[in-house]
Amino acid sequence: MQRVIVKSRNLKKIYKMGTVEVPALGGVDVDIYEGEYVAIMGPSGSGKSTLLHLLALLDTPTSGTIIIGGTDVLDMPESEKSSFRLNRLGYIFQEYNVLPELTALENTYLPAMMQGKSKAECIELGREALDLVGMGARYDHLPSELSGGEQQRVSIARALINKPRILFADEPTANLDSRTSKTILNLFRKLNKELGLTIAMVTHETEDKSIVDRVINLKDGLLSEIYEEPKVSNCEYCGCKIYEEGAIVRVADGKTYQFCSDICADNYTRNRIGR
Repeated sequence: MQRVIVKSRNLKKIYKMGTVEVPALGGVDVDIYEGEYVAIMGPSGSGKSTLLHLLALLDTPTSGTIIIGGTDVLDMPESEKSSFRLNRLGYIFQEYNVLPELTALENTYLPAMMQGKSKAECIELGREALDLVGMGARYDHLPSELSGGEQQRVSIARALINKPRILFADEPTANLDSRTSKTILNLFRKLNKELGLTIAMVTHETEDKSIVDRVINLKDGLLSEIYEEPKVSNCEYCGCKIYEEGAIVRVADGKTYQFCSDICADNYTRNRIGR
């Protein structure tokens, strides 16, 4: 049976604007299981980003409980909480948040430097993370030399460098075109499948429910039941679910094949040639 890795109980968040109280979450119970790829969805103002920020320890609830990996994280002193965030959680945001004066590699290894690792180890881990997201040929490029999709891949590599158990993503494709968005979500699925990474992602795109394992729906700060049918296919090599629009396409023997990544496409091609 899958283990619950993130759990909230009666989670509430009330923002104060002067003397006015604005409820954002009204008492939410959520279970996210280890190895799941979960989407948090709902209309604008439903509280989905608020919920993600609370679960990711980027904000503090007005009341309620959050347990991550068996630890009651809200009981931690702030210094312990910061260390927990750095070492066990990864974050990806709508804005890429890459520093313009640093290369892709330097942006990627910043969290490893914060852990006190040596420069040589940071570089090695940074290259490993960039290779994992298909950015191995862009180590020395500045953000101004990268497309939006490439900058988001750098931010994903940065989130992965400390090998987190859970990845939180807040509308990570909101600033990308449709095809690039789907390519990024295919990458998330690949990381989820190959690394066993638990992913919780906020999205406003209804169609994104088709590529995740489960959807947590919110409306007016409360859990809600909704949604309809998706459309996906499978990677020809590893079999994981992918969006067709963002797939890597190869043609062989007059047939078209779709893959989640260049790596899977190359492996499939090599295997066919080797037969």
